[in-house]
Amino acid sequence: YHVPQGAGDIVMIQSDHTGAVDILSAELETTDLLEEQRKAQPPPLAPPTMWTTEKMKEFKAKMGREKNGQMVVKRGEVVTVRVPTHPDGKCICWEFATDNYDIGFGVYFDWTMVTSTAITVQVSESSDEEDEEEEEEIEGLAPVGDVERGSKSYLRNRYGEVMPVYRRNSHQEVQAGSHEYPGEGIYLLKFDNSYSLLRNKTLFFHVYYTS
Repeated sequence: YHVPQGAGDIVMIQSDHTGAVDILSAELETTDLLEEQRKAQPPPLAPPTMWTTEKMKEFKAKMGREKNGQMVVKRGEVVTVRVPTHPDGKCICWEFATDNYDIGFGVYFDWTMVTSTAITVQVSESSDEEDEEEEEEIEGLAPVGDVERGSKSYLRNRYGEVMPVYRRNSHQEVQAGSHEYPGEGIYLLKFDNSYSLLRNKTLFFHVYYTS
């Protein structure tokens, strides 16, 4: 908004998060500040396409034979599968199921340069932890809400939310989905078992790309 400014006036901006104060010259136009803020924000992401199938036994048997098609998500843990966009692909696809109990699942997108197409897995002890390198750079996630209602995460500039984390009935049906690449970057597929204090979850999953 515009306010009258006289000679020698200054603009002070205080962060609600850290309390830090920036002092700006009155000559700096507010419109310029807003434009820079817009440029720093990632573009909105289209929602994914999602579906379920009832072929649980077939899917689990198939993934059980795959080298990396099965893992255990321990109680209180969040497993993040990092899937870089592939130059030969246009769309990421995923399928997963669990034994006996449900699990939280959500998808985020890291707008960063891809240096390797290797899929990696990281484990943290809560839904707001990332690896140490990312914690230093973006101070992790700050989720509001829970897995019951869907988490809303305030991610730093290079992150976008494709789908918030919700508990999925992956023990009853195979959960599947796809998302068209918004550009170059890394998908973060989060399997959230942080709400479970007692039970580990056996996860069967398959991630691939299509052209």
